[in-house]
Amino acid sequence: MRIAVIGADGQLGTDLIKSLAGDEVFPLFYPAFDVTRPDGMRSILEPLRPAVVINTAAFHRVDECEDDPQSSFLVNSIAVRDLALLAGEMGFVLVHFSTDYVFDGQKKAPYIESDPPNPLNVYAVSKLAGEFFVRALVEKHFLIRSSGLFGEASSPVKGANFIDRMIFLAEQGKTLRIVNDQWVSPTLTVELAAGTSELLRTDQYGLYHLTSEGQCTWFQFAQKAFSLLGRRPSLEPVDSRTFAAKARRPLYSVLENKRAREIGLKDFSSWDEALSAYLERKGLIPR
Repeated sequence: MRIAVIGADGQLGTDLIKSLAGDEVFPLFYPAFDVTRPDGMRSILEPLRPAVVINTAAFHRVDECEDDPQSSFLVNSIAVRDLALLAGEMGFVLVHFSTDYVFDGQKKAPYIESDPPNPLNVYAVSKLAGEFFVRALVEKHFLIRSSGLFGEASSPVKGANFIDRMIFLAEQGKTLRIVNDQWVSPTLTVELAAGTSELLRTDQYGLYHLTSEGQCTWFQFAQKAFSLLGRRPSLEPVDSRTFAAKARRPLYSVLENKRAREIGLKDFSSWDEALSAYLERKGLIPR
């Protein structure tokens, strides 16, 4: 299968390239491939003739989106619209990634695909708008919401992932103040890439949640990592108000992989199993 991967040098994009090794894959990188330039996208995609285009590009610095909503909507909404229009014209299947942040956290039980979204911040609104464009403009699409991604490759935009940042800061001897009232399902990008590869072999188009099983707070996530590492840094649990972040986050954004289970996709690991596998892959704990 001929597959183009936008953002192939990011955490998820890097693992997608590995997961799709048996396919004819075309990695696309910014700035040569800029999703905000539709004519440029067309000039690159037309000669490639991909059967599938996977879009991992996003403006996901959540607090910066509050200060720069124009950039947030340009990348997360308008560019996605332009890509969806190209999909309709050129006939490729569009795979696009969204976020658990489209929910407001009031449910207090894992969200399924049919639950109504209610975003709390600019980033989440812009991602939801991107979802609507895909659903409205291209029939053959996979919309994938996930949560708390962590993988071996550093993101060109966000840098190291949460676990790597915590380990780095702990090595500086600092007390780590970590949010303990936001519940998530941290998801290993290797597993998300494998699940995506499995999904796009089907014709079961539509919206999917693909995350690790189970749930934890960010504090519990870090606590488990240091337990696996056999380290005891100074950790302090705090609530969201402590950091006075510009963007409101949902206090509960755990997702349930309901549709994936219904069509028989392979189950994801629990978040703590995924964390252990990640630390093993990094060579930080023995296999």
